[in-house]
Amino acid sequence: MKKQNDPVYYQQASTLAEMIRNKEITSVEVVQAHLDRVAAINPKINAVVTLMGEQALKDAAAADKAVAAGHILGPLHGVPFSIKDAIDTAGVFTQYGSKIFEGNVPSKDATVVTRMKNAGAIPLMKTNVPEFSAHWESENLLTGRTSNPWDLNRTPGGSSGGESAVIAAGLSPIGLGSDLSISVRGPGAFTGIAALKATHGRVPYTGHFPRVLSRWWHIGPMARTVKDVALGYSIIKGADGIDGYSIFSNNAKPANFRIPGQKIRVGWASEPAFGPIDPEITAAVKNTAALLKDLGCDVEEVSLPFMEGTDWLGLYFKVIYGELVPYMEQFTKGRENELHFVGKFTMNVPLLSEREYARAENKLEELRSHFANYFLQYDILLLPVNPMTATPHMLEEVTVNGKQIAALDSSKATAPFNITGLPAISVPVTLSTEKLPISIQMAARWFDEATLLELGEKIQLASPAYGSHPIA
Repeated sequence: MKKQNDPVYYQQASTLAEMIRNKEITSVEVVQAHLDRVAAINPKINAVVTLMGEQALKDAAAADKAVAAGHILGPLHGVPFSIKDAIDTAGVFTQYGSKIFEGNVPSKDATVVTRMKNAGAIPLMKTNVPEFSAHWESENLLTGRTSNPWDLNRTPGGSSGGESAVIAAGLSPIGLGSDLSISVRGPGAFTGIAALKATHGRVPYTGHFPRVLSRWWHIGPMARTVKDVALGYSIIKGADGIDGYSIFSNNAKPANFRIPGQKIRVGWASEPAFGPIDPEITAAVKNTAALLKDLGCDVEEVSLPFMEGTDWLGLYFKVIYGELVPYMEQFTKGRENELHFVGKFTMNVPLLSEREYARAENKLEELRSHFANYFLQYDILLLPVNPMTATPHMLEEVTVNGKQIAALDSSKATAPFNITGLPAISVPVTLSTEKLPISIQMAARWFDEATLLELGEKIQLASPAYGSHPIA
């Protein structure tokens, strides 16, 4: 349904598709409304790095002709979408946030881009990333710094910060991001939008940079509503015959699934398992737990001692850099002076020995077993996303609940689900006392995206922040 008080650029992607199908609005009008929004807002937030306006208007005109002719229409027919600049787009600049790749133009679309196009969606823009998508903010030497539309002095997060910013501010209704430890869910939480990291392998990684670390990277849909995230997910999921990890059928079901009629069992946790956490965020998790209980779920606070005794995040990043640095040397050797400080930091991280690397890998495998055991007892884990709301730009340390933590540690509650490949969703629920978005995260057993999306939509619709926008 159309929200009467919202302009075209703040309507849901699914609503726009319905309006185009019903001839209540044309695709050209929808695309032009978003182009006008880009012209008005992007100078403030610097989130769009390549705009495909001319081609998008041509595609929109063709989409309108298809409607007039009575053709069979895809689920996003005539609706514009945005694409993180780590995801390949044929014939369009895809520069990975680095001067090393300035002017790079892929010859093929990533699988997920092809699927969005096949669903009738129209590519409108590429969005900003940190260099090599290897930072928790979105800034680089080639396309600059992206600001959070809720507060321009704060970051939208990374590495899909450009993507989250354009969606939150109404420059795009739906888009494609990617996540190695936090990078769709964290930016989603910082900007008040929804984002899904599905079970690893559900969505093909084909056509994403960097090409390594594919066993942990996840491409995922981002949108202002869980309803649109679910629609995007339904379009991009499924094996493509190229990505060797994307081998599952679309109807693959979770093991140990609850029997029909059984209540959804929810455990919730904040501190100490994922601490320190801002008290307002912990309160949002508690309030969401109470809402889920009211919705008929069995809900209880849980203890996760396995999260407290091991530095999973430190181990994970050591393994990540152990693969990323040797891979990136082929591109950066002799061009080190062209790297942003993020790239320089990455390329100078001390690497583990082979024996240390093997030990770290083996230790990380234990986390899968811990969560497999958890999901024998529960269907959902409810927890924070980021430990704090959006921070000022380029902080190396932040104070959370009276404790100093490295900014890198902000993915303590999100990276475990990259390590394990479990599905997780970020859902906006409220605003802080500083009027900044707060989201909750839910994780489920492998292949149970359906429960995440079902509960996520119910939570969002009941949230006091539903329908809030950062820029009028």
